Parts: sequence; C-alpha cells; structure tokens
Amino acid sequence: MSEPHSFPVTVYYEDTDMAGIVYYANYLRYIERARSTIVEELGLDQRAMREMDIVFVVTRVEADYVSSARLGDRLTVQTRHYAKGPVRWIFEQEVLRGDTLIFKALVTAATMSTGGKPMRLPAELRSRLGG
Repeated sequence: MSEPHSFPVTVYYEDTDMAGIVYYANYLRYIERARSTIVEELGLDQRAMREMDIVFVVTRVEADYVSSARLGDRLTVQTRHYAKGPVRWIFEQEVLRGDTLIFKALVTAATMSTGGKPMRLPAELRSRLGG
C-alpha cells in the first residue's frame, strides 16, 4: 500500500447548499480530483493510455458521510492506494478538516478498453501503482 497522499481542498460557495454545508455529491468530486492528481504524479498520462485503448473506470464506491464540511473550510483528502491484480486499483480515501474525519470512501477503479472490456494494465504501468 502507498504512503498517504495529501490533496488540499477549500470549500467554496459553489460547493455548498443553501445552509452553507457541502452538498453530498461534491465529496465525490474532491476524492476524484485527488485520484487524478495521484495518476499524474505517478507519471501515468491518461491521454497516452487512451491512445493505447486503456482507460481507468470507477467500478465501485463505498462511502460514509461522517460529519459536515462548511463554506470556507480547508479540507485535506488523504489517499492510500494499491493495485489489486492486473486490472483493479483500490483507493482508501478520507476527507479531513484538521484531525476531524468528514467523509471516507473505498473506491475501486479498473482498467478497460475504450469499448468497455476489462483490460490488463501493462506491467510497466502497473508497477507504478504498487502492484
């Protein structure tokens, strides 16, 4: 499993509902941005992968809403990840305000062809994922 990756998030007005609380679906956006940053930092060029007919697709999200974030909060998305076999990539993600857990998710992504068929990630790329 990887060392924790940190991704900062500031809660803006557009992220909230009328009560100033983060709209529930926006947590999925926050964790997606963190995963996209990890992919980039690992040197995986998703445009080049697409040209090789390989894309990442989220196949499962298990989410727990623990507390609420509010307008102006500064949050951190902490992510640990690991490859699970030749096709799946697992992410354990938490959204924190300081030391307070706000949201957590277990996300499974898979590699597929652009036509939607499961596809093995080449070994050289899979080694970057920790598997």
